[in-house]
Amino acid sequence: MYLELKHLRTLKTLQQTGSLVAAAQCLHLTQSALSHQLRTLEARFGLPLVIRKSRPVTFTPAGRRLLDLAAQVLPQVEAAERDLARLGGGQAGRLFIVIECHSCFEWLLPTMDAYRAEWPEVEMDLTLGFSFEPLPALLRGDVDWVVTSDPQPLSGIAYEPLFAFQVMLAVAKDHPLAHKEWIVPEDLADQTLITYPVERQRLDVFRNFLDPAGVQPAAQRTCELTAMMLQLVASRRGVCVLPNWALAEYLARDYVAARPLGPQPLWGTLYAAVRESERELAYVKGFLETARRVSFETLRGIRMVGDQ
Repeated sequence: MYLELKHLRTLKTLQQTGSLVAAAQCLHLTQSALSHQLRTLEARFGLPLVIRKSRPVTFTPAGRRLLDLAAQVLPQVEAAERDLARLGGGQAGRLFIVIECHSCFEWLLPTMDAYRAEWPEVEMDLTLGFSFEPLPALLRGDVDWVVTSDPQPLSGIAYEPLFAFQVMLAVAKDHPLAHKEWIVPEDLADQTLITYPVERQRLDVFRNFLDPAGVQPAAQRTCELTAMMLQLVASRRGVCVLPNWALAEYLARDYVAARPLGPQPLWGTLYAAVRESERELAYVKGFLETARRVSFETLRGIRMVGDQ
């Protein structure tokens, strides 16, 4: 048995996801098939590569050596594959991107920068999708890539998962709710809820938490910017619900406190929506791959879809 690119990709994916389950899903393998691949590789060299009972998975010195090789070889292979895709067509086009998430700029702008370096011939643009319905616009051909956490069953649209994130309630550090282990809907009945200026049915806190319980906040105010929203929270002028990755920087600075929604953490998924007829175009697939890679390099607290 020889060392193959698939082995390097497996180890790299395992490093990025931190678990056999998530890595198998990302690689479109069963967990047993991935485990067999690792065992065969370990038997070939007579060395363990990972410590399986650790969480996240820990690599042995032999495993880290192969990860170093993967970091050198795989980018060159991927660059060659992009060049071949260009030679074969499908290399030039337009990506008009729409986001339904104010805080998505944190990973999307670095993604666009990385993608431009790899696909300079693709025209790119970006806008917020709060003043119009982006999914019908995608079907009409007005836009090309929609970032959404609310996929709709529309014929002709394909949804590709980007990552999973935990939804958290942000409160001031001295707020009474900061002392709770988790938040129940009734806890927000006497609170001012700060949200982005988005239609109610498109907000996870209402759609997946408050509305099913028949609970309304005492008041609601809107704010365009995440930083301003958290400044209001820190000064006890309201509470807000945000993805864990959007809160990570503020929690690390001990600026606010955050608590999970419900005894079982509430997780959401961010998707890329594209036209079904274009999902296999090289430059479209290239942007999806770049978005996933940059997200896991940039954000804290996210997971592969299905690994909650």
